[in-house]
Formats: sequence, structure tokens, C-alpha cells
Amino acid sequence: MTTTREEWNARYLEANAPWDTNLVSRELKRVLSESGLGPCRALELGCGTGTNAVYLAQQGFEVTAIDLSPVAIQRARERASAARVSIQWVEASVTEVTGVTGPFDFVFDRGCYHCVRRNDLAGYVATLGRLTQPGSRMLLLTGNANEQSEQGPPRVHEDEIRAELGPLFKIDQIRAFRFEDTGGVEGPLGWSCLMTRL
Repeated sequence: MTTTREEWNARYLEANAPWDTNLVSRELKRVLSESGLGPCRALELGCGTGTNAVYLAQQGFEVTAIDLSPVAIQRARERASAARVSIQWVEASVTEVTGVTGPFDFVFDRGCYHCVRRNDLAGYVATLGRLTQPGSRMLLLTGNANEQSEQGPPRVHEDEIRAELGPLFKIDQIRAFRFEDTGGVEGPLGWSCLMTRL
């Protein structure tokens, strides 16, 4: 599995980033619409090339977006410039974030948690604890262990999400969904987990 800055950069440079669909997450749109969550201070963990961060900024959110890959961050900056939105871009590991001040009212993670949890779950949870406050909302989109295909992101069981994030967040809703389609192929199965910070 890709874990280092150099490995992530290589994936973006080689155009070997199937998660980077250039499509705004349908699930993010659905949750924002149904939850009534409006513009506020928002943090995206593992923002990649910034598609969803730019969408949030276009909806009026004050966005800070973090990614480990300088290649992805540069592309995200270009995307934001083209869209004429202002976003604070941070090149850092989500487990070792410095120079970012919370609290954030909304956190969005589309595929970061399932990449870092095996190597540094404690660092990930510590970042969430430091940058949120009671009542902050989080939308986590992660790989689903019920996926039958060999393709797709690392898989997580529902009970693992509850055990790993439940001490910090009340899980308001968890449901299966499909990530965006890529190249005419059905997107992988995921978990959509909407949570409120305790």
C-alpha cells in the first residue's frame, strides 16, 4: 500500500490514481443536502487534487485542505485558482499536522482514513481531537469490507469504524454507498459515516 510522500507523488505523476476521478463526491453532496449542514469552517483530510475542497469553497465553506503529496497540492492550487476560490492548502501528513488552527465545524475524509489507520491510527485520531470540538460534524467515506471485487481502496469493517472512531465521535449514520465510477466501471463499495464529535 502507498504510504510515503514519494510513493503518493509517483502515483499522481504516473496518472495511477484511480481515486482521483475529478468528480465531486455524490455522497458529499447528498449528506450536505440532507443534513442541512451549511457554510462553516471545513477541513478536508487527504484532499488529493482538490475536487471536493473546491466544491466546498464554492458552497461558501471556509476550507482548509491537507494532503501529503506536493504534486497533488500543486494541482489542487491550480484547480482552486481556475475556480476562483480561496482555500488554505497544507502539505502534511494528516497524522502530523502543524500550523493549522482549529476548531473546525465540519471535517470531510474521502479515502484518507483507510490509508493511514493501519500505520498511525493514534496520530489520525489525535489530529481529529485537536482540530475539532464537541458538536463538530464529520463525514467519513471509506472502503467497505463487503466489497466483492479485488479492485478498490483498502477495506474496513463497520465494527472497526465504530471501535476506532467511536470514542471521539457519536456515529449518527452509517450506510453502504458506491464511490464514483471510473472509466465506465462501477465505483467500489464504501462506507458513508456521518458523525458528531462528543
